[in-house]
Amino acid sequence: MRTLGAVLLCAAALTACGERQPIQSTSSLTVIPDRSQLPAPDRNDLTAPDRPSLIGPLDTIQVDVFNVPDLSRELQVDASGRISMPLAGTIDARGKTAAELASAIEGTLRGRYVRNPEVTVNIKSSISQVVTIDGQVVEPGLYPVTNQMTLMRAVASAKGLSEFARQDDVVILRTVNGRKMAGLYNIDAIRRGAYDDPAIYANDVIVVGDSPQRRLFRDFVSLTPIIAAPLIALLQ
Repeated sequence: MRTLGAVLLCAAALTACGERQPIQSTSSLTVIPDRSQLPAPDRNDLTAPDRPSLIGPLDTIQVDVFNVPDLSRELQVDASGRISMPLAGTIDARGKTAAELASAIEGTLRGRYVRNPEVTVNIKSSISQVVTIDGQVVEPGLYPVTNQMTLMRAVASAKGLSEFARQDDVVILRTVNGRKMAGLYNIDAIRRGAYDDPAIYANDVIVVGDSPQRRLFRDFVSLTPIIAAPLIALLQ
C-alpha cells in the first residue's frame, strides 16, 4: 500500500506540473510575451551617469601646458592636497576636478609671464577615491571607486562574501552634507531583483555581517526580518 501511495503521489505531482499555468504579469513583474532572450543594451545602458572624479591627497596627476614643455610634468598631490609648479607656485588641488585644477593653473600662469596658457590635467592614479569594505568578505580592505561602482561590484572587488556571511546584514555608512547616514541592505534581495543595486561613492564604508552599525537597525529589523526594501537612517 505504501508503494502504491507513493506512485499515486508522484503521478499527481507530474500531472500538476503538466497543468502548470504560464507566469502572469503582476504589479511588480511584467511578462514580455514571445521573448526567450534578454534584449541587448543600447549605448546609454552601457555608460553610468557622470560622477565627478575629485583630486585628493597623494593622488598622481599629469599636468600638460600647451607649447611650454618645461612646465609639463607628472605630479603627486601632497598630504595637504596641494601641488607646486614653476611659475604657478603652490595651488590647492584638493576637492577639484581635473578641469577645475587646469583652470586654476591657467589663471595662476596667466599672471606670471605665460600668455594665454592652455592647461590640461589628467588623473593618472587615485588613492583618495576609495571605499572601505569590511566584515564577512573574503578580502576586506580599501578599493578604488569608479563611476559604475555599486554595492554588488564592491563586494565582488573584495572577492565576494565569506562562506557564512549574513547576506541580509550589509550596512553602507556615508557622510552627506556633514551628516552621518547609514543604509541597511540585503544582498540576496538585490540578487533576486527586489530592489536596485545601490551606487557606491568615495569614502563610503561597507560592513558585511553583524556589527555595531548593523545593530542600530535592530528595532526596524525586528519588525521586518526579511528586508523588502533598504532601510535608511540618520546617525546621531
